[in-house]
Amino acid sequence: MKILVVDDERVLVKGIKFNLESEGYQVEVGYDGQAAVDLARSGAFDLILLDLMMPQLDGLQACMRIREFSNVPIILLTAKGEDADKLMGFECGADDYITKPFNILELKARIRALLRRSGMTQQKTGSGKLTAGHITLDPTERAAWKGEERVELTAKEFDLMELLMRNPGRVYSRENLLNVVWGYEYAGDYRTVDVHVRRLREKLELDSASPEYILTKWGVGYYLKSEK
Repeated sequence: MKILVVDDERVLVKGIKFNLESEGYQVEVGYDGQAAVDLARSGAFDLILLDLMMPQLDGLQACMRIREFSNVPIILLTAKGEDADKLMGFECGADDYITKPFNILELKARIRALLRRSGMTQQKTGSGKLTAGHITLDPTERAAWKGEERVELTAKEFDLMELLMRNPGRVYSRENLLNVVWGYEYAGDYRTVDVHVRRLREKLELDSASPEYILTKWGVGYYLKSEK
């Protein structure tokens, strides 16, 4: 598997590269946001580690530009711990974040979890298309459609939507969704789920302001409308 690491801290990049290569990953590196976009466009990567604060383009700008042409899983590396920065990362299309300084073992675990959930490992989440009205998911190809229109979802958006579509009518609390989709505790930051649900509605519902399928049970959580 091939990972792109982009951070203007060259010593940190060198350390991450060494540790990931020791795990068997192929690693390419860059040192600014524009390099991240250029490398992501020219190479086939399975995952990108992207620093938030960089010259030329910051990580959020780079992430948005990459999302214009790629759904590769993106983990933001940030020295900032404020909730607003984390949520902004999700708004820009990031799948996960990790706050500096971090333990390299945690970073490796995050990478493995995201690759596994995004279908990059040999484990498959299942086959056969899932449908709900005009919404279609293909878990094998990890592709989504709104009617006849192909829709690009990030790794976490796809995982969340697949979970809901495989269990129509079942209401999931935001805590449940954090544990199941993200696979670890997010320090109670349930807005992470809210951001991803809103983005799914914008991408898949005919009218995101009045969603027909991705619904809210007030005070409880989210669910997919059952056709039964």
